[in-house]
Amino acid sequence: MHVFIGSFLLLAPLFGYLGDRYNRKYIMIGGLSVWLVTAAASSLVTESYFWLLMLLRAMVGIGEASYSTIAPTIIGDLFVGTRRSAMICLFYICIPVGSGLGYITGAGVAHVTGDWRWALRITPILGVVGLVLLVFLCPNPTRGAAETHGAGVTGESSYLEDVKYLLKNYIFGAVTVVTGILGASLGSGLSRWLGKRFPIADPLICAVGLLGSAPFLFAAIFAASTSIPTTYVFIFLTEICISMNWAVMADILLSVVIPTRRSTAEALQISVLHLLGDAGSPYFVGLISDAIRKSKPATVDWSFRSLQYSLLLCPVVGILGGLFFFMNSIYINEDRKAVLRLVEGTVNGSLFPLYSL
Repeated sequence: MHVFIGSFLLLAPLFGYLGDRYNRKYIMIGGLSVWLVTAAASSLVTESYFWLLMLLRAMVGIGEASYSTIAPTIIGDLFVGTRRSAMICLFYICIPVGSGLGYITGAGVAHVTGDWRWALRITPILGVVGLVLLVFLCPNPTRGAAETHGAGVTGESSYLEDVKYLLKNYIFGAVTVVTGILGASLGSGLSRWLGKRFPIADPLICAVGLLGSAPFLFAAIFAASTSIPTTYVFIFLTEICISMNWAVMADILLSVVIPTRRSTAEALQISVLHLLGDAGSPYFVGLISDAIRKSKPATVDWSFRSLQYSLLLCPVVGILGGLFFFMNSIYINEDRKAVLRLVEGTVNGSLFPLYSL
């Protein structure tokens, strides 16, 4: 996983550069083709060639980086307004759904065949279907075609100029990186420290994180109209609180699921996380904003206010999430004990068959 993520991070900027300058459809076809070959070849590597397996897994990042950076830009050039939001929403919904199905299918195939390599051989078959659809059905619109009614946007710039332009948003990116590190470390540290004294500490930490984020996020939404520096301060505090949950939430899931079901549990969690979170939320927030905006004559100020008011849904969801974690704290001890009894074989295994531990 680390090898794949590393190659993906290194290759994504390269494909971003290529995607802004060359035929995007051909780039995705080439990237997906490399992905198919390397994914299938990974299943043929023997134990004595572990280094080759790592190299092939790194090359899988070529395919991932090609379409994950380019596909959204093609969608952006095919649609505008709410239709673009809907299509982007659908695209990002498919990612966690595919990931979740991959966990489930891969684990099932590996169990049936008794060989994990077969999980790597099934995936390229589906990839071939995707490649055929890409070749014959995917258009290659002119950049900016949707906004210019087909005329497109031209103009060349160097990669350095592109990076300088994008770094205008460096503050938000830096805040996200720093708070991610600090929040995850804080949550994990509190879990280790408090977990020894209070068995229900983990869900309470998550509850406090979500409930604590709500007032800061509320303040950030309204500070945006008066002071940008103040807004960044509240965003910093919001993301610190939210980031406390990541590692702790994963630990909770692993502690209440038997080992042979954890991949499926991770798949379901990832799917629900994205389906109810980043995949659909931009679209629904946009719908609410549009509905509010239409209630008064259109002005620049009212357009801003309508989006501002629609974002108030986010702290409300944070509060609901915190309350659910409080409910989780009531049951987590018994759930953990049940898992331990199953693993130790003190409960009738026929109810929860353990294929292997």
